[in-house]
Amino acid sequence: MRNLALLVLLAIGLALAALPRIERYFIAETAAREEATLRLATASLRGALARSEALPALLAERPILSEILRDPDNEGLLPFANEQLRQTALTLELADIFVMDLRGNTIAASNYRREASFVGRNFAYRPYFTDALSLGRGRFHALGVTSGQRGYYFAAPIIDNTELLGVVAVKIHLDTFEQTWRDGDNTIIVMDSSNVIFLSDREEWHFNTLGPIPDGARGRIAATRQYPLDQLTPLPATREPLGPTTELLRIGAEEYVTNIGLIAAAGWRVWVLTPTRHAILQARQALASIILVILFAGLVGALFIQRRARLLERFDQQRHHSEVLEARVTERTADLHDANAQLRQEVEERRLTEARLRKTQTDLVQAGKLAALGQMSAALSHEFNQPLAAVKSYADNAATFLDRDRPEEARQNIGLISQMADRMAAISKHLRNFARRPQEKIGPVPLLPVLDDALALMRARLAEVGAEISYDRPEEEITVMGGQVRLQQVLVNLLSNAIDAMEDQEVPVIEISVETRGGRWQVSVRDHGPGLSETSLAQLFDPFFTTKSPGKGLGLGLSISYNIVRDFGGRLAAHNHEGGGAVFTVDLAPASDETEIAAQ
Repeated sequence: MRNLALLVLLAIGLALAALPRIERYFIAETAAREEATLRLATASLRGALARSEALPALLAERPILSEILRDPDNEGLLPFANEQLRQTALTLELADIFVMDLRGNTIAASNYRREASFVGRNFAYRPYFTDALSLGRGRFHALGVTSGQRGYYFAAPIIDNTELLGVVAVKIHLDTFEQTWRDGDNTIIVMDSSNVIFLSDREEWHFNTLGPIPDGARGRIAATRQYPLDQLTPLPATREPLGPTTELLRIGAEEYVTNIGLIAAAGWRVWVLTPTRHAILQARQALASIILVILFAGLVGALFIQRRARLLERFDQQRHHSEVLEARVTERTADLHDANAQLRQEVEERRLTEARLRKTQTDLVQAGKLAALGQMSAALSHEFNQPLAAVKSYADNAATFLDRDRPEEARQNIGLISQMADRMAAISKHLRNFARRPQEKIGPVPLLPVLDDALALMRARLAEVGAEISYDRPEEEITVMGGQVRLQQVLVNLLSNAIDAMEDQEVPVIEISVETRGGRWQVSVRDHGPGLSETSLAQLFDPFFTTKSPGKGLGLGLSISYNIVRDFGGRLAAHNHEGGGAVFTVDLAPASDETEIAAQ
């Protein structure tokens, strides 16, 4: 037993010693998962740059740009050129477009209306200007000295026939990427070849450096006014390689695992920084699981050793008894016979006990089946009540019409009974799996006819309680995404609940409205009852929750309706009206012309 305890302690010690390796494993797994985030970030940046790269060359072909460069003092032409650049920038969603002469002076710009306009400013010190003149195209990223906003610049020469007249440049903002990155769990930074952080969802890191600035880079930054020199301060970071494209990065008290990608055209490195705390927590949970397994194995081993010792002791006793029995075999034959008989009786009793246990288990399984069958029957009876009531009403009407020799109207009621039978079959299909049916298709459904059918189904009950319907039916055709039978089921259930909420009123009033909000269609059903308490609103759509009196509901109708509307891509919500009563709103997506026909 002592050796086993030492072995367990040794195993626990080895597991604790392996904790750093386990942490490294989970950190590496985290880095592997975040490769997709890195690919998405680099692809979106490449796409944004690629979409704008060809624009300067296309803009340079406009004749008006050559004209203003040849005659920059033309007061009739220059305002038109400025406005044309402004309209182009708005259309192409560019930050700025500006035209410079051969000395770098800005002649026209899209931001000519702003106080900080580029017009009259000289940008000859910017590499995109000099590269456009010497290489035929220029690109550069920097903090704008006029606007104070970071951006990426593309430039191209303006050539009239073979004469070089000037340069046209466009600027794009990349702030939207940072806003998108802030919604994620990771921190994303973009560094240039000088190790300066140009983009990041951590605003306080802008223009900090992650590593030393190469020799000569600070002078180039100052000459081109690329960044504010006073902000080029290094972050307190330490780096430890984990793989070809991953590192363990510590910045102050924060630790990250990094995924690094390259955007070669811009000279950028994209870093995805994922906090390691979750991976370390997983590693410690795994270590705790390993220690629990070791302790469990030690416990099993201890029980095994203890049982083995008892068995050995029992074998020794049996051997002693055997020696005694052999000496007294003659005189103890009768006792042994009795002992054997008693042993057979005990075996038989144990066999009978096991048989009773198996029967009990079988009975428990059968009881579980009957309980499930009872729940299903309760749900089916609840959902069939409304269609069966309609069938009975139509059957009574048909009999009356036959008595009055009006067979055509009786035939119509029989047809409606057939439709109710189809409806009950469809409801039975949906109730088999009301929690989720992702394999069913949905499609366009005419909303107003479905609402008309629901009111027709409820007409008899509405008349019975003397209810009034306030409904201003829209004239236009409305098509939404859903299923006709299931949507009708939801509306019937809401109308029925509205009647139940006003059972104590002499003339119940139900208000129905159909309106569009935010590009979606909403059907609202309001009653004038006592409204819903905060407790009821919190669990209104839970299965088997009901506000009705005992015996009047199972609490399944709203839960089923909620799941049906959610399958349509919509939402069923409830709130209390400020004028009294409860309002249930079915929010549905509009259907497009290309959508396939809805599943019923």
